[in-house]
Amino acid sequence: MTSPANPSLRNIAILAHADAGKTTITEQFLYMSGQTRQPGNVDKGTAQTDFLPVEKERGISVSSSHTSFHWGGTRINLIDTPGHVDFSADVERVLRVPDGVILVISAVEGVQAHTETLWHALRERGIPVVFFVNKTDRVGADTAGVIRAIQKELNVHPVALQEVVGEGENGVSCLSHWDADFQDPLLTEKIVESDETLLNSYLEGSTPAFEALDRQLGSLIQSAAVYPLLFGSAKIGLGIQALLDFVVRYFPAPKGETDKPLSALVYGIGHDKVMGKIAYVRVFNGSVANREIVFNATRGIEEKVTQVRRLFPGRYEDTGLVEAGDLAGLCGLGSACVGDLIGEPSDEIPDVVRLRTPLIMVRVKANKEKDYPALAAAMLELSAEDPALEFDWLREESELQVKIMGWIQMEVLERILSDRFSIEAKFENPTVIYKETPASAGEGFVQYWMPKPCWAIMKFHIEPGERGSGVSYRSLLSVNDVQQKYQNEAERTIGAALKQGIKGWEVTDIRITLIEGEDHPVHSRAGDFAVATPMGIMNGLVNTGTILLEPVIRYKIDAPEELLGIITSDITQMRGNFDSPVIGSGRFTLTGELPLATSIDYPVKLSSRSGGKARISTSFSGYRECTDEQGVIRPYRGISPLDTAKYILKARKALQ
Repeated sequence: MTSPANPSLRNIAILAHADAGKTTITEQFLYMSGQTRQPGNVDKGTAQTDFLPVEKERGISVSSSHTSFHWGGTRINLIDTPGHVDFSADVERVLRVPDGVILVISAVEGVQAHTETLWHALRERGIPVVFFVNKTDRVGADTAGVIRAIQKELNVHPVALQEVVGEGENGVSCLSHWDADFQDPLLTEKIVESDETLLNSYLEGSTPAFEALDRQLGSLIQSAAVYPLLFGSAKIGLGIQALLDFVVRYFPAPKGETDKPLSALVYGIGHDKVMGKIAYVRVFNGSVANREIVFNATRGIEEKVTQVRRLFPGRYEDTGLVEAGDLAGLCGLGSACVGDLIGEPSDEIPDVVRLRTPLIMVRVKANKEKDYPALAAAMLELSAEDPALEFDWLREESELQVKIMGWIQMEVLERILSDRFSIEAKFENPTVIYKETPASAGEGFVQYWMPKPCWAIMKFHIEPGERGSGVSYRSLLSVNDVQQKYQNEAERTIGAALKQGIKGWEVTDIRITLIEGEDHPVHSRAGDFAVATPMGIMNGLVNTGTILLEPVIRYKIDAPEELLGIITSDITQMRGNFDSPVIGSGRFTLTGELPLATSIDYPVKLSSRSGGKARISTSFSGYRECTDEQGVIRPYRGISPLDTAKYILKARKALQ
């Protein structure tokens, strides 16, 4: 078992739904640890971790920020994440880094839809989590209600280590339920039940010492068997010191071995006016020093690290070295992108946990035509920082497209292009992202043997897959029919071949089997099978036909009871469905599913119709079949593999 790389180090992240107050918590951390002279204020635009102009103006975080500080002899690396759902991709990347997470919930707004999304991702990762119920001083604070909501909505029973006195008032306070002087009996029983030695002592009538109970509590927290809960108000600094003490006392130190080969993950990209691109990494094993040449395994290239830096509020420190378990910014890695592996693979690096899927595609257009090349270069740079944008540069049409989570992200991107790149651009023609899937089973055939030299003959069996299954591929050919290297090239090209189907959308939920094939000992090249595969697949899709799939969202509406009839009528008109409403105290809660295409602007309409009294939260549910009339069919972008003559010329670079 890997030992802690540095016992006096903690890597943590703060997650929350929007406006829960996590950036204010971060500002209090920095202030109480002596890093800043006074806490920054989100509303006034003085927060240290909201450094982009658009963040200061809007009062929201749109990207993760990284900082470091000391508390009680322990250095804490902290990542403050965006809370708005439009920036979920940023949170996805960060979730691979921390060893413990603070999940913030507002005592007034309670558990939100995005809280549920974050919680399920944290459970999937299996890392320690502490709930921090913030804003206990606010009018309307209901800590008991929040705990009930956590139990009901998140299906977990948190362990409260404190009690709130005077919630909703300026004089609110928190009393400890777990220290050397007082231990909650229920928590004590839960702890002793998890350890045979403690349990035997307890059953014999002897209460174990607090130190032994506390050690066992720490083990339960670190194994994600227990989820503690703390209270406070970041605005007035209540509960912040207890939260910091908790992080140091109960969250685990990072694991890793410095004497092993380098293994690091790029989880973020930043920029410096002098040093250029900064790759934010977590080093899982090994170390990196200034002027060291490292291997980017994802890109297959070597690059020289010009500087290793650690971030502090408003400044950085050139540390010259970063070792296993630690986070750092590496300058000099000009080709690095988010998600890249630096060095060797390691089992210690967690897999990506998906939170949301971009469901809207927009076209990016420069206000001035002369800025088109600069806009393309800027979007390439931004897509290296956020791969979820899936930037698509259609050079033949001089068109730039990206996928986005929502309207706020679109507005923020416009502002970033203006502030950072001095490019005025607009995002237009938003389109829901449909997909397509085979309508039936069939075969696709390709015979690519002219003009020579070339030779690639293949036949694919294509059939629909189960909904949500994605793409499945296998080959039944022996190496006597087609050499393995050629078969590998065909398989490698499948993803690109399915980017556009016969209705212009990505093809999914499909099973492809290579059933026949032939190569030539003289004329065949690996590239021939890469050229031939899209032609064979498209031929097969023409034969099977395809069905459009539309994105569907899961919704939850809370509204006054008198609006029930109007809202259910709206949902029916939008081709949605709903479960039986839950009615109580003059309000109702309604859940169900809606097509995104018909409901994309419904939150605004609902707020207007209800005078702001109705609330709706949504999350991605999946894709389901729709008719061509209900969806959108678009022409193939670029040269279609069905236009074999032009396609072959383009593939062989004979057509510009």
